[in-house]
Amino acid sequence: MKVTLEFNGEEEQGDLKTALDGYKWKNAMWDLDQELRKTIKYGESFLPDKNISEQEILIVEGIRKYLREIVSNYNLNLD
Repeated sequence: MKVTLEFNGEEEQGDLKTALDGYKWKNAMWDLDQELRKTIKYGESFLPDKNISEQEILIVEGIRKYLREIVSNYNLNLD
């Protein structure tokens, strides 16, 4: 498959960068999702030298669920 994207001039340079960086955004969100998953599954904090409580794990579960809802609302998939 071949796709051509056209952007005109300096005023659309930001749009071009956004289009080209889409995979980087996906990878960044996937990395965040995996860190949240690790915290939930293993109780590992992504903060150095910090023990994590059950309450914090529940909060992280909510954040991960919300992240996946946002991604889904844009018809995107992290997997």
